[in-house]
Amino acid sequence: MTIRTATPDDVPAILRLVHALATYEREPDAVEATEDDFSAALFPTSGTPTTHGLVAEVDGEVVGIAIWFTTFSTWTGKSGIWLEDLFVDPAHRGAGAGRALLTRLAEICVERGWRRLEWCVLNWNEPAIAFYRSLGSTPQDEWTTHRVDGSALTALASGAATTTAAT
Repeated sequence: MTIRTATPDDVPAILRLVHALATYEREPDAVEATEDDFSAALFPTSGTPTTHGLVAEVDGEVVGIAIWFTTFSTWTGKSGIWLEDLFVDPAHRGAGAGRALLTRLAEICVERGWRRLEWCVLNWNEPAIAFYRSLGSTPQDEWTTHRVDGSALTALASGAATTTAAT
């Protein structure tokens, strides 16, 4: 198994694994991203990429991905990594690909003097939670993730008030 930085040639495999992840997470129709979207994010024609990818490869086949971006902590004054998605093809689970991808992300943090490697996991995904805990991760139960998207995002951007929650 090889862990390496994703290349433009990996984009179809990355998108294939993102679709497999969506199916696993019970949202098979939720993926809107295209190969062009991943190419633009990971390999922009100008400027610095905002998104990064690692792949796990076995015998020339991409079997796992870690898609990530840089964060910043105002408390530590240091950057970190937000792991957006980690997924290993079910046929290749248990062979160490997930651990190797996370190990490489941890190495990147340490090499760059970054202080955190963070991600979310669905509450029902007990196998993933057990795996992450075995690596020394600790859940941040005191935080709740919030999201604004769709029409609420458009309304917020336009300055329109919403009445979905009390402030």
